[in-house]
Amino acid sequence: MKHSRPDGIDPSARSRARRRALQAVYAWQMSGSSMTKVLEQFRDEQDMDIADLQYFEELLRGLDANLAEVDEALTPFLDRPMDLVDPIERGVLRLAVFELLHRLDVPYRVVINEAIEIAKRFGSEHGHTYINGVLDRGCQTWRADEARGGRRG
Repeated sequence: MKHSRPDGIDPSARSRARRRALQAVYAWQMSGSSMTKVLEQFRDEQDMDIADLQYFEELLRGLDANLAEVDEALTPFLDRPMDLVDPIERGVLRLAVFELLHRLDVPYRVVINEAIEIAKRFGSEHGHTYINGVLDRGCQTWRADEARGGRRG
């Protein structure tokens, strides 16, 4: 049974789209191919009917178009140069920061939780704690009003 929301968004399809998007970003980062080529390959090779294909493509096209902005926003919150961040963690962070900056319809807590879950699934043993720390600190800047409003105390 699908969980439906009043806005018609299927959260599990979005989660699968984010996981596929990470796989595509990883392939893109490692291959040096254009995002368009990676998108075509994933469309041809992957079983995208179980994911939200539109959201998958929005994430990848959006990240591609806004990569410099995403990396610039992310860099102050990293403890090492971008190219030394594990490729999986780098991909998770880039996708999450794109969502945090450009998909204001998605609550920041959802973005962070999804990034943590994806990092647990695909990343290194403690990668999800790194992702959580970077995104939590970054949200104080990128989504300051929303983050302040969501804090208790």
